[in-house]
Amino acid sequence: MNNDTGLGLGHFIAQSDAVGKTLLAMLLAMSVLSWAILALKGLTLVVRRGRSEKFLNLFWNARSLDAVAGEIATHGASDPFSHLTSHAMHAQAHHARYGAAKLEEAGSASEFVTRTIKKVLDEETMRLENGLTLLATVGATAPFVGLFGTVWGVYHALVAIGMSGAGTLDKVAGPVGEALIMTGLGLAVAIPAVMGYNWLTRANRVMVAKLDAFAYELHTFVAMGQPLGADAAPAPQNLRGLPARAVPTRQPATA
Repeated sequence: MNNDTGLGLGHFIAQSDAVGKTLLAMLLAMSVLSWAILALKGLTLVVRRGRSEKFLNLFWNARSLDAVAGEIATHGASDPFSHLTSHAMHAQAHHARYGAAKLEEAGSASEFVTRTIKKVLDEETMRLENGLTLLATVGATAPFVGLFGTVWGVYHALVAIGMSGAGTLDKVAGPVGEALIMTGLGLAVAIPAVMGYNWLTRANRVMVAKLDAFAYELHTFVAMGQPLGADAAPAPQNLRGLPARAVPTRQPATA
């Protein structure tokens, strides 16, 4: 009556060979890494959102870029928007002071600021995507690792049954059921990783879109020196590309 009480995950681990235990350790490591990334990225996302909203509120309510620069110098650039603003203003000031002294500084101040903004946008995008590759890998491979463990366990269970000569249901159900635990473990590892990957990917896409839109406005203020209250000159719609070339005005034809 108590013969089945010993069957379970502990019994399965005890009966597994080196391959089974290695696969189980791999699944446990995948689970720990994926949950650690989800917790870290999720906490970072919440903190980054709060700091970004605070800086954007300060930026749009500031009376000048000098006030924004003073705030960044006092509290530092701790979010993507302040980081982008700091680099853009530094690029404009550097070009105004030293001009085009190197190849990377060639062109007008507007072009130099545009390249700086593009570089910072790429850096922020890479920073947001750190760790997502591991989540995608875990979500894609964990079910197959569990399936391989199931196949390996069923194989050894069938070999043991063949050697003992007893193929009754009570002899088959226990070993095969324990082997199927590996499939369940693989799914338990993969499902949170896939859901977390999709959540973080969407959150990062929203953040990058907001950062791109802010870069358009920032380029207008910093590179073009547009004063408050004046009509903004047309600027490129996408700061990830090169600035649009100016269209020359047509001169009246001479007689």
